[in-house]
Amino acid sequence: MPKIKFLPHVEICPEGIEIEAESGESVCEAALRNGLHIEHACEMSCACTTCHVHVREGYESLDEAEELEEDYLDKAWGVDPDSRLSCQVIVKDEDLTVEIPKYTINMVSERH
Repeated sequence: MPKIKFLPHVEICPEGIEIEAESGESVCEAALRNGLHIEHACEMSCACTTCHVHVREGYESLDEAEELEEDYLDKAWGVDPDSRLSCQVIVKDEDLTVEIPKYTINMVSERH
């Protein structure tokens, strides 16, 4: 079973966490199944950016992002070359290391 290591995030997993994922499920599904709350305002339908993550290790093992995901990533907060929407990242047989950004667009708009 592949593993997903989530790097520390102040509010979601302060010490970081490593979870087991099932091949074929999304990073978001695996996180939620393991009790790690990743925002997913659109219910994982690729219609927002709240589940934006950075895939720090294992990125090359993933399928390329589809055009719709890339369009939404253009609107995400703090995008870099390893950015993906966790609802669209399908786990294969490789382990991944994922960083949840400090802020999402929802977190920024809700806190001022």
